Amino acid sequence: MSEPAAITPFHDAATGTFTYLVSDPASRRAAIIDPVLDFDAKAGRTSTRAADAVLAALRERGETLEWILETHAHADHLSAAAYLKARAGGRIGIGEGIRDVQRVFVPLFGLEGSCATDGSQFDRLFLDGETFDLGEIEVRVLALPGHTSDSIAYRIGDAVFVGDTLFMPDAGSARTDFPGGDAGLLYDSVQKLYALPEATRLYLCHDYPTGAQQPRHETTVGVQCRENIHLRHDTTREAYVEMRTARDRTLSMPALIIPALQVNICAGALPAPDANGIAYLRTPLNVLGRP
Repeated sequence: MSEPAAITPFHDAATGTFTYLVSDPASRRAAIIDPVLDFDAKAGRTSTRAADAVLAALRERGETLEWILETHAHADHLSAAAYLKARAGGRIGIGEGIRDVQRVFVPLFGLEGSCATDGSQFDRLFLDGETFDLGEIEVRVLALPGHTSDSIAYRIGDAVFVGDTLFMPDAGSARTDFPGGDAGLLYDSVQKLYALPEATRLYLCHDYPTGAQQPRHETTVGVQCRENIHLRHDTTREAYVEMRTARDRTLSMPALIIPALQVNICAGALPAPDANGIAYLRTPLNVLGRP
């Protein structure tokens, strides 16, 4: 029987994002889940501070990067997947629903001709229930549509990396008003998580602590079932959909949705430079958000 995976969280305070370095102690093979590329929106400048911190830990432990795993195409931070692959190798994986996301956002950003809509930028498109190996450890994919159509989780032993599907119990659940989002599907996806053993550890992609509270990255199925403010074990589908839909109407767009999506649907690859040597991001006017 293989040893349990070693899990190290890294918190990016600017975006409230958790990146995870997960490794098999026996083979020293590792995966990085939901890596962050730093982005200064005011200056339009990227940097690699967050990703370099994870790479430093990988190298200090003498591990080989086998996988760079995305739980979905994030709208709140840019992905460092392409940077990590260039620096340390590994294969980039995401849910097969990324093709649906690309079909929406490639034309929105005018990226036809530079960003394919078949998911070919990624090395692996995962299906629900599919398994793959991280060294000697098996990883199982759980499709969790609702927040986005490509949302998936990675189950490694008694740990599940759930992306944005759930937050800490006092923060509830993900929004469902992006293209491809669906509150009913998110309810169904959470029921899939709640069917796991109560002691199953859930590793979250985000936490937004207030005051002196420290960011938290881990909870359990049992705690979520009993305490999640949006969706407990006895919450009905109808009640959840009504609550989630009403709440989504009050939310503004994420601060980095425009730069993040056009980079993340291309597996973290930045736009190619124009003839003047400068790369540009595009901003669609009067499309996203509410008038």
